[in-house]
Amino acid sequence: MQKLKDATPNILVIGDLMIDHYLWGSCERISPEAPVQVVDIAKETTVLGGAGNVINNLHTLGAKVSVSSVIGDDEEGKELLDMLGEIDVNCENIIMQSKRKTSKKSRVIAVSQQIIRYDKESKEDITEESVSKIVVSLTPNIASYDVVILSDYGKGVLRTDLSQAIIKLANAHNVKVLVDPKGSDFSKYRGAYLLTPNKKEAILATQIEIKDDMSLKAALLKLKSMCDLDISLITLSEDGIATYDKEVEIFPTVAKEVFDVTGAGDTVIASIAFALSTGMSLQETAAFSNLAAGVVVGKIGSATVSIDEIEAYEASLHKSTSDAHIKSFQDIENIVTHCRENGKRVVFTNGCFDILHVGHVKYLQIAKSFGDILIVGLNSDASVSRLKGPTRPVNIAEDRAYLLAALEAVDFVVPFEEDTPYELIKMIAPDVLVKGGDYEGKAVIGTEFAGELKLVDFVDGKSTTKTIEKIQCSC
Repeated sequence: MQKLKDATPNILVIGDLMIDHYLWGSCERISPEAPVQVVDIAKETTVLGGAGNVINNLHTLGAKVSVSSVIGDDEEGKELLDMLGEIDVNCENIIMQSKRKTSKKSRVIAVSQQIIRYDKESKEDITEESVSKIVVSLTPNIASYDVVILSDYGKGVLRTDLSQAIIKLANAHNVKVLVDPKGSDFSKYRGAYLLTPNKKEAILATQIEIKDDMSLKAALLKLKSMCDLDISLITLSEDGIATYDKEVEIFPTVAKEVFDVTGAGDTVIASIAFALSTGMSLQETAAFSNLAAGVVVGKIGSATVSIDEIEAYEASLHKSTSDAHIKSFQDIENIVTHCRENGKRVVFTNGCFDILHVGHVKYLQIAKSFGDILIVGLNSDASVSRLKGPTRPVNIAEDRAYLLAALEAVDFVVPFEEDTPYELIKMIAPDVLVKGGDYEGKAVIGTEFAGELKLVDFVDGKSTTKTIEKIQCSC
């Protein structure tokens, strides 16, 4: 995951941009003028929609994003450009076409229920002049992009001639083109690297009813053949992602809770593009995309996902290696922020954990029961020597951290150099600080930064010191 954290791929998104506009309020009466609800609007919010949601996801993943599209020369178009500018998207390849309406979808929400949606947009194809302007503007720089995404929402930007021109231009410079398709005719995407249709879209495009592994393979093969794809791919909702390169592979989903699938397709293509641009294999890319989708469907509304969130989510599934659970101060600060944003209760404890034994494991299991995320501060070798004497530790910090991180109860391990974890506790500000029962009646470092202090009794007769004494006696 560190490779992805360090990556800043240059990705171009071409497609239908729109504004998602929300009017939030309450409804307590019926209009006297007509049998309709009266909504008292309390606030308004706007977010990027359509291809803009793909852009938002790429931005939060850490990509450098450019966009090419056609919008109206209107107030909504200026608003959209301002929204893109706020996240540092390169908009120099956006064309403003006169008499075209910039897409804006307004939703009235009352008591978490959508009452009505009204749209203001143009759905006809963009003009030939706009197509020509886009191709001309992209031609000199197409080779500078790591991946090109065509995000088709069927609003007229991705005409067949424009789609084919972009694919041919990108292929001539060995730039992969990924497509989130629309409609039942996928011929306009012919020559792309891969498409990301969902099961329903794949059935419409191939006219193959996908009901088992055999029909799934047939649909994948037909998509690959009729669209001349490098890779054939179909998203299967709760069943994950199916791909065909040399053989069919199915990568199961890893979602723990599903609250809303809105925009999940945008997250899938954004995460696939991001992973492929860093040199990940198809298998690694599919696994990464499943994790990203697993995070997003656990949120309400069109959502985005960051590498830190994906890493934390993977750790919560215990599908990662121990190394992935060992964090620096900076890493854990970001993780704690994301945990808090998602309503997670953070628990912290610390120690030397020199020779891991059953007393340690039971103590950590109890500590984890006090919240959702358990972070363990681990004394460095120098710190242990100062506290326990020159013959300690028996095991070096790297080994101690790895063993702790392998425990199911432990979410993250953070090594620290000081004698106490004061600075670490101050930074984390845990909801619960856990210490051993021997601290009863004593001052505990960092309690002023914690929500509450919990003392946990040790298992009688189980300690690193006693283990060492027993080994020495047996010698």
